[in-house]
Amino acid sequence: MKNMTLENIAQACNGALCLPKARAEIWEEQREASCVVIDSRKIEKGGVFIATKGEKVDGHQFIPDVAAKGAMGAVCEKLPKEYNIPCIVVQDSFKALKDIAKYYRKQLELWVVGITGSVGKTSTKEFIASVLSVKYKVLKTKGNLNNEIGLPLTVLSIRPEHQAAVLEMGISDFGEMHRLSEIARPDICVMTNIGQSHLENLGSREGILRAKSEIFDFMNPDGYVFVNGDDDLLARIEQKGTHRPVHFGMNPSNEIFASDVMSRGLLGTYAVIHGEMKVFPVEIPLPGPHMVLNALAAAGVGMKAGLSGEEIRQGIAGVESVNGRSHVVSLPDCTLIDDCYNANPASMRAAIDLLAMAQGRKVAVLGDMFELGERKEALHGEVGEYAANIADVLICTGPLSRYMYNEAKKCQESLGSENKRKIYYFADRDEMIGELSSILRKGDTILVKASHGMQFEKVTQVLYGQLRLF
Repeated sequence: MKNMTLENIAQACNGALCLPKARAEIWEEQREASCVVIDSRKIEKGGVFIATKGEKVDGHQFIPDVAAKGAMGAVCEKLPKEYNIPCIVVQDSFKALKDIAKYYRKQLELWVVGITGSVGKTSTKEFIASVLSVKYKVLKTKGNLNNEIGLPLTVLSIRPEHQAAVLEMGISDFGEMHRLSEIARPDICVMTNIGQSHLENLGSREGILRAKSEIFDFMNPDGYVFVNGDDDLLARIEQKGTHRPVHFGMNPSNEIFASDVMSRGLLGTYAVIHGEMKVFPVEIPLPGPHMVLNALAAAGVGMKAGLSGEEIRQGIAGVESVNGRSHVVSLPDCTLIDDCYNANPASMRAAIDLLAMAQGRKVAVLGDMFELGERKEALHGEVGEYAANIADVLICTGPLSRYMYNEAKKCQESLGSENKRKIYYFADRDEMIGELSSILRKGDTILVKASHGMQFEKVTQVLYGQLRLF
């Protein structure tokens, strides 16, 4: 890792470097760390371990373990009574993690793409990474490593062979994106949309825009900004740095737009992309109209990165879905739309629209959406009404989903006696799982979606395993 010596790491995080007396001579050479991790199981020979305190585990107890595995040093809040590797003592290990990542980012010479928005960050990241990978060696955010712990760890995983990094940047409060931007220092910023997530802290869509716009605070002034021009708030963003924002969207007034859009159902979408004097057809392998927007964002980034229309087409065609994020799986007895990772009103509607494309009986298994503020009951009700007009079977689970269920029942009653939709409510997730076998049928298409805290991955695990449900 470039310039990541113990002395430089200590200086970056304002720590005190303490050398073991018996072996101090071994640490005189200016060696560079092979890795920086907070998980002792991921330490490599010559790496640096940052000991952090969690709710259940204190990483300080693993310093002897990483020393035995050949670690070059450790960052810690308290010096062990006995230690045989150098230790950098700091006041706050999590702050040290961010400070070390900020220092390392400044040593790197590569393009960094930062992605934020209320909905679609992960899918857009996958599209952009897939497109750039046609021509460049790319690192992308793994899993949910998009916050003030995950982002620095992702930056610290960049290696000399990488030519671009595609970083997902997620927040829930003011100030967080400012700190993430200082770590990532993006050359390209992509904003997918402004929805209704995290209203509890951010107050309104305008507050969400203000918080997410902090991504520009440390961006390259000569970099580029891509925004969804179909979003009423994002369309108002003014020039950042030396370039005005590039707009992508379905409307032909955007600089990058799609025409001739044809749905292939759950197999994806065909479209023709227009932008920067390029016009080329694409096959988007992930289903749903929102995936067209993700592909347009990726096309825009690809154009600025010097890719041809054919290279962009290849990258879009090669994108793969991520478990828990609009992941369509054909199982022996059913089709599963695994979208269980997280949820807000906009992403719920997009997922229900995806379910509408399915053949046969459509089943929506929906759970609570968190951090919606004062309108949480009404927003759940609106989702319930929306789902009742599409799903043949609606299963609502969780305390807030009671409002979803109530509005769905009202909608069902208004549709008259010919409406044969079935609507269920369960206060408890595990109770609902126990009743699935009596509700589901062979051949169903089943959407599973809720906020992450509902742990609906336990629902998809049951379905993936089949467990003689049908």
